[in-house]
Amino acid sequence: MKLLVVGASYRTAPVATLEQLAVAPADLTRTLDRLLAQPYVAEAVLVSTCNRVEVYAAVSGFHGGLGDICAVLAEQAGAPPAALANHLYVHYDAAAVDHVFRVAAGLDSMVVGEAQILGQLRDAYHWATGADSAGRLLHELMQQALRVGKRAHAETNIDRAGQSVVTAALDLAADHLDGDLAGRPAMVVGAGAMGALGVATLSRLGAGPLTVTNRGADRAVRLAESYGANAVPMAELVDALSTVDIVVAATAATEPVLTLDRVTRALAGRDADRGPLVLLDLAVPRDVEPGVAELPGVEVIDIDRMAGLLADGPAAADAAEVARIVAGEVESFLSWLRGADVAPTVAALRGRADDVVTAELRRLAQRRPDLDDDQRAEVARTVHRVVQRLLHQPTVRVRQLAAEPGGDQYAALLRELFDLQVPQTSPVDTVPDVVENADGRPWIDVVDVPPTGGER
Repeated sequence: MKLLVVGASYRTAPVATLEQLAVAPADLTRTLDRLLAQPYVAEAVLVSTCNRVEVYAAVSGFHGGLGDICAVLAEQAGAPPAALANHLYVHYDAAAVDHVFRVAAGLDSMVVGEAQILGQLRDAYHWATGADSAGRLLHELMQQALRVGKRAHAETNIDRAGQSVVTAALDLAADHLDGDLAGRPAMVVGAGAMGALGVATLSRLGAGPLTVTNRGADRAVRLAESYGANAVPMAELVDALSTVDIVVAATAATEPVLTLDRVTRALAGRDADRGPLVLLDLAVPRDVEPGVAELPGVEVIDIDRMAGLLADGPAAADAAEVARIVAGEVESFLSWLRGADVAPTVAALRGRADDVVTAELRRLAQRRPDLDDDQRAEVARTVHRVVQRLLHQPTVRVRQLAAEPGGDQYAALLRELFDLQVPQTSPVDTVPDVVENADGRPWIDVVDVPPTGGER
């Protein structure tokens, strides 16, 4: 069995597509059952959040497993597999382990270092355990991923990475507002992880009154209540804009929220002597329409503008340290995986030896019927002991060698030398770690995936 990750995230898919793919808690068990019903999928864990939908699977073949998972995801989205192709990414074998560990450590999150994903992975593992869809391989993968995530937060300051982005942006904003945000009316657009950091940081700096708006009104209300802020419906965005000096925009929208029309209308209702309206665009893709920066009386600070400031800052250093932790943990897991892969070959070798011993003892019994039971038992113990001693050092050594890069060659050599029949993965498993478009974006050629043969 090999590891395969197929998914879509805020990096590759618009919100509408993620919403189509999202699996509600009430449907998780049914979807896991659908995955296990596919012929190439032996184990499955399903992660479904507002920013990502991913399937972690143990599969018997790359192309077959990919086709099976795409079929289930397409069924969930109510769309043909080809319609999802440009939004999905694929990671196989070692790259799959690396991806899962990076997700657990917060390196793949919209807000780098946020710890919420660790709880979401734990929930996904819990659901898979309850549905009996996680076998030995995924149990080990998920347990190690959760441990890697905890280690990243315990040994580094990665938690502060997202805060560094917000803090740097607000420092730039303060330069346009007489160097001080205290007492400045402010608004946060978006109630996700980055939006929450925005509200918390503005509150700490003494900005206020604070206003929160979000497409989902309930989340805006909960966030506002936590900091004594005021929540307003998104329909009142223009009116709210006209009353504030600083805006932190951090939504997951695929189209600009602070459009040229909305900001123009807000400026029309704003006192002329209030100073600039500073817009911090912390969203990817952008929340502020490009033309807004050309309006008089508006200052736009976006991720591109902050990139140089953050590239060598604490956030980058912490992320680099976590990346080093992840790299080491990936290699450790792959060593375990290589050792686990050789186990069936070692078992087959010992089984072959037992078969030979049994056949020879049977032949001895036929040729020497004069031996009594005690004598035959002593001969059997002696022969078994000799065989076990002969096999002990080679099998211990092959396990050690198998844990090293390229160690699968030793198991293959044993199978060849002793003509061992051990179930092997299909040759189609030899594929690139990541399947990508020519422009670097993830891509799946669904047309070339063979039929799964299972229920659709």
